[in-house]
Amino acid sequence: MQAPLDEKFARAAELIAQADGLIVGAGAGMGVDSGLPDFRGRNGFWRAYPALGKRKIRFEDIACPESFERRAWTVWGFYGHRLRLYRNTVPHAGYTILKEIGATKKHGVFVCTSNVDGQFQKAGFDPNRIHEIHGSLHKLQCLKPCTSETWSADSFAPEIDPQRGMLTSALPTCPRCGGVARPNALLFDDHDWIDAEYELQAARFERWRAGVERPVVIEIGAGTAIVTVRRFCERQGMPLIRINPRNSKMMQATNLGIPCDALDGL
Repeated sequence: MQAPLDEKFARAAELIAQADGLIVGAGAGMGVDSGLPDFRGRNGFWRAYPALGKRKIRFEDIACPESFERRAWTVWGFYGHRLRLYRNTVPHAGYTILKEIGATKKHGVFVCTSNVDGQFQKAGFDPNRIHEIHGSLHKLQCLKPCTSETWSADSFAPEIDPQRGMLTSALPTCPRCGGVARPNALLFDDHDWIDAEYELQAARFERWRAGVERPVVIEIGAGTAIVTVRRFCERQGMPLIRINPRNSKMMQATNLGIPCDALDGL
């Protein structure tokens, strides 16, 4: 029999209280309370992007380098919409709660997230304490790529036709070769993602982690379809609090699974 939720919250508070550092592992479910879609299942993706649903284009079909070569205006219709959405979204109060918990710890907080939305930076977390495991939509790179450099997407202002799900403004281009640019985020079947910046982020995390004696891990909204964040959190070998409304089950009795949405759980 599972422990009542109140008991789980009490145990989570005990684990957090004894820690000298906080590791946050965040998946797509972290952004749902801010109004961001998590694309849970094919139908969930098509509900969020009905124009793609009409054409039976799956998330895996649109989020791959080959698709930029075959239908760049459609792909940038999708990514352009997401970029605008992320720019306009206000992070929910759970981000502030995590910052406040981290502020009570000797070594503070380090975020490791598969999200490419930049919401932790927008919420005021130290950019040097964030590892974006799958990159960021707020940076661009050459599709070829002709260079290992990346650049900010701030000057790209996409205009979208929502009925057709297509970009109606100019495609973003590489400043070096003039070819089509793509998001500096990890795609499906992606061999050309420029990840040097994110490798540096990972190295910063390892240096920080080496100095923390009693960390606690809070994993939030990490799904089972792409398990990067879940595996990362489990590998830490430290007390793990998993906040997830559908997939909170834990294998080890020393860890806690809390069946809540991100904001409610926090």
